[in-house]
Amino acid sequence: MTHQEHLLPLLVVEDDAAIRELLEEELNDAGYDTLGVPSAEDALALLSHTPVAMMITDVRLPGMTGIQLLQQLRQSGSELGIIVITAFGTIDQAVEALKLGADDFLTKPLDLDAIREAVFRVLERQRLSLSHDTELSHFHGIVGKSSGMQSLFHDASRLAKSDAPILILGESGTGKELLARAIHQESKRHEAPFVPVNCASIPVDLMESEFFGHVKGAFTGANEARRGLFHSAQGGSLFLDEIGEMPVNLQAKLLRALQEKTVRPVGGEREEPVDVRIIAATHRNLEKEIEQENFRSDLFYRLETFSLRIPPLRERGTDIEHLVFALIDKHAEAQSKQIEQIEPEALNSLLNYPYPGNVRELENAIMRAVTLSEEGVLHHKDLPERLREQASQHSGSEITPTLSGEVLPGTQVPAPTPARWPSLEEVEKRYIRKVLEATGGNKRRTAEVLGIARRTLYRRLEDNEE
Repeated sequence: MTHQEHLLPLLVVEDDAAIRELLEEELNDAGYDTLGVPSAEDALALLSHTPVAMMITDVRLPGMTGIQLLQQLRQSGSELGIIVITAFGTIDQAVEALKLGADDFLTKPLDLDAIREAVFRVLERQRLSLSHDTELSHFHGIVGKSSGMQSLFHDASRLAKSDAPILILGESGTGKELLARAIHQESKRHEAPFVPVNCASIPVDLMESEFFGHVKGAFTGANEARRGLFHSAQGGSLFLDEIGEMPVNLQAKLLRALQEKTVRPVGGEREEPVDVRIIAATHRNLEKEIEQENFRSDLFYRLETFSLRIPPLRERGTDIEHLVFALIDKHAEAQSKQIEQIEPEALNSLLNYPYPGNVRELENAIMRAVTLSEEGVLHHKDLPERLREQASQHSGSEITPTLSGEVLPGTQVPAPTPARWPSLEEVEKRYIRKVLEATGGNKRRTAEVLGIARRTLYRRLEDNEE
């Protein structure tokens, strides 16, 4: 099992449709995707073509039993995490299931909190039992197993072999400098300097001197000659971060340096040869900057020929969990700490937060949590407040129903039934449907709004369908 498998669905095998739906919704609310089937035979058919993170199965099923399903999977060599549940639990059954390789054994009536905890334990146990697959998931320290990142690593490795300038595009916090360093390490220039510079941090009036150097007496305060960044990166790579912030007049001189492979120091009379590979990066839309005359089109086309886009974290779904654990390991090691457990609520918050600040924001959150962690546990309370608040929000609309005839948010007032008063049963059905609609189909939230147990809601919904 790998880190990304936590983001694979959980398989629920249960012939009672109401219980199966209850289990699926409970696990969905805990942040997992689920698949549900009514029999062991259906489970085997699904597993033949669909990967899942783990399975929860009832013992009593039509046809093959849950115990027989467990036995067949283990005999086939499957290491899938499996929890067995039954309303007819005995010590003998529990011992048999565990001997056959079940990871846990729970009895009905279901304790939903216990199920969530058991699922987390099984997934965490399997995660900790396997080593990181560094060859496939890392590119010079950049973590990424998603198809988008694997494609990026492949393209970056190929482009690194040339000396052509490269433009790296991506939102703030996606790791543009890390990718630039990786490209340098993959290139034939890897033994020469890698010189990073943030174009937004250099005062405009000093920028030309910083890049190209100056001769003695070139301007007030130039008491001696100084070599610029191009000379500092001689034979290596010059990384121009936030190139969109570079003044237009300096862009022209940069273009000339790219084309002629020479620079002229401020106050100098002759061009000096340089051998530097340019790697530029920006979070800006340079085509829009060209339209607004803030960026030269000829420089853009010179750079854009070999461009790489780093996807934002929200587009790297299968990478988030792998990043979480890799960053926990990184910061635990840096702080000489041993993190042995993550609270389920903390993991859920980390996996479901949208990260507008991308990997940088994720790393800062984990560094804080590791720093505050105690007794080897990464606690939910140690995460930044914005992550905790995001996780605490209920899905669906916040609804406060009343008996005064107030309209539920997002719903329409039902038209009155002509010629007769509706029955109490019809009013109840209509009200349940409206609350269900207003919560976006979230049965857990609907039960909370109605003030009834979720099992009661499922039973009434079944009655309404009859």
